[in-house]
Amino acid sequence: MAQPRAYTPNHLAERILRSRSALEGERKPVTVLFVDVIDSVRLSERAGAEAWHRVLDRFFALLADAVHRFEGTINQYTGDGVMALFGAPIAHEDHAQRACHAALLIRAQLRGFAADLRRQLGLRFAIRTGLNSGEVIVGAIGDDLRMDYTAQGHTVGLAARMQQSANAGKIRLSEGTAALVAPYFELAPAGRTRLKGVRGFAKTFELAGPGANRTRIEASRARGFSRFVGRERELAALDAALARAADGDGGVLGVLGAPGVGKSRLCQHAAERWRAQGVAVAEARCPPHGKALPFAALLELLRSFLGVLDDERPATGRKKARDGLRTLRTAGPDDAALVLDFLGLGKDPSKAGRVDARPKRERLFALTCGLVQARSARSPTFLLFDDAQWMDAESEVFLGRLVDAVAFTRSLVVVNARPEYVAPWLTEPGRRIELAPLAAGESELLLRELIGDGPELAELRTRVAARAAGNPFFAEETVQSLFESGALVRDNGAVRIARPIEELELPVSVQALLAARIDALPGGAKHVLQLAAVIGKRFAEPVLRAALGEQAGELGEALRALQAAGLVHPESAEPSAPFTFTHPLTQEVAYAVQLQEARVERHRTVATALQSAYAQRLGEHAALVAHHWALAGNRSEAGRWRRLAALQVTNIQPRRELPPDARKRHR
Repeated sequence: MAQPRAYTPNHLAERILRSRSALEGERKPVTVLFVDVIDSVRLSERAGAEAWHRVLDRFFALLADAVHRFEGTINQYTGDGVMALFGAPIAHEDHAQRACHAALLIRAQLRGFAADLRRQLGLRFAIRTGLNSGEVIVGAIGDDLRMDYTAQGHTVGLAARMQQSANAGKIRLSEGTAALVAPYFELAPAGRTRLKGVRGFAKTFELAGPGANRTRIEASRARGFSRFVGRERELAALDAALARAADGDGGVLGVLGAPGVGKSRLCQHAAERWRAQGVAVAEARCPPHGKALPFAALLELLRSFLGVLDDERPATGRKKARDGLRTLRTAGPDDAALVLDFLGLGKDPSKAGRVDARPKRERLFALTCGLVQARSARSPTFLLFDDAQWMDAESEVFLGRLVDAVAFTRSLVVVNARPEYVAPWLTEPGRRIELAPLAAGESELLLRELIGDGPELAELRTRVAARAAGNPFFAEETVQSLFESGALVRDNGAVRIARPIEELELPVSVQALLAARIDALPGGAKHVLQLAAVIGKRFAEPVLRAALGEQAGELGEALRALQAAGLVHPESAEPSAPFTFTHPLTQEVAYAVQLQEARVERHRTVATALQSAYAQRLGEHAALVAHHWALAGNRSEAGRWRRLAALQVTNIQPRRELPPDARKRHR
């Protein structure tokens, strides 16, 4: 049969169009998923051509639904299966988790489908699935939204080997994927397997199901939090806001900061302190794929508020929900049915998180706000929305209602999010806390706990601190990667360096996080950021403008977008002040994702731009010009500028290109 055309759902297509450079060739951290039908030739012969065509048509529709629900891209159809990418064309910091969620959804949806085929056609329909994570080179094929990609490299081949080694109905993971998702899913060792094209034996795992942790803060809690350092000023501000709420001046407060800077940890620390003091606490955590799940944040908040647990008996959950609704004198039987259905505790559990009509949505919003007001009349109440930049649109509408409802109550709503998060109430005075990186002394305290305080580890602590630049998550992930690689080992309660650490590698988790932030930018801003990354960690607007050439008209808007996202900032308030990357690892990732050919061309462009922007002061910048010519592969120009830099020539005239005839005479 003719293979179906790969397509991209509208919500993802819009994001791709906003980030035009997502379609360019780049290096991407991704998870590759392969699914195919076992023994499809025999099944097709038994079913007949027309019936098998209908079977595959439905099969591919189920696959596409699951892949697109978690914003994956179907890369290609393989005859009786698909290859899908998670993390391309738009990067995702949780690409491996998304791929696992999609694989589990595929398996769940196909169980009923397979049962129907066995009953109707006598076919034993089964699939096998394989996943592998790593870096690939991707690029668009064609000129429309088909999203057909080339994906090259060892990562793709190993994903295919995972699929081929899987048993019927099983989901086989490589060791690399298992390491990324272990805190969030239940995995079972599948032994060591000899795979074609892989030297030695490969350690593999089977994906059994979702785990207890859904977010990074939950995984950190399960592993054991590292030391909480600093943040005295921010904690005092949160305590003051709760004190005002306890006196009847309720409201909302935003905690904003770059990813990994400690927003969730700060809010969690405050919540634990307040819970111990008798404050009622309810939390809603928004996972990275939460935008694609309508009402997801509201569902979690309501379950947390009512104390309904995931692993308890439905009858217990129903009792808790009904007891909560009894605090509202206006709530009737229809309201109880609405809430129970929404919580997945009604007659049809599949209705969980669904509201099928606008009046019911408005009533659900009103009931939830009423429950909060009733609770706060009895005791101070704290409501937390964690990682709100990923909140779904429906829950965002509810949050607006809640902000109005908690005014003049004993409730405090805290919303933590990244700098790009926008909400009307955030513009009001006193409604936001900006979370800065840790100070040097605070970073040292954290690293002494993570690595150790021995003098032989002092140099390593300094190197990690410089690389993390006050970001606790980056510091923790860097240290964790050193332990996983065997460079650091624990020996009788102490930490020692087991082998020389020549270079601190960028952890996969940090690389994916920063790549996702960059891909979330509009196309013009992303292009400017990548060009700035080629210039260096510090760059001047005139050089960037000269390098952009005809595209320089977009520079002002792009720089404003980059500053709003917290990725770059001017070094001072002076109009001519150069810009710098807010975090050095952002520059490193923005540079690393570019293909070598693109980087070479951009270094050539930057070298020329430097000569144009600093035509009157080239002597000061000769070494930098030489550096870019060298990386552009032009050894003769690099050598010329190195000599000028060594001679400390101050008055350098730019070399002008001669017409072809003149070049011949010049020779």
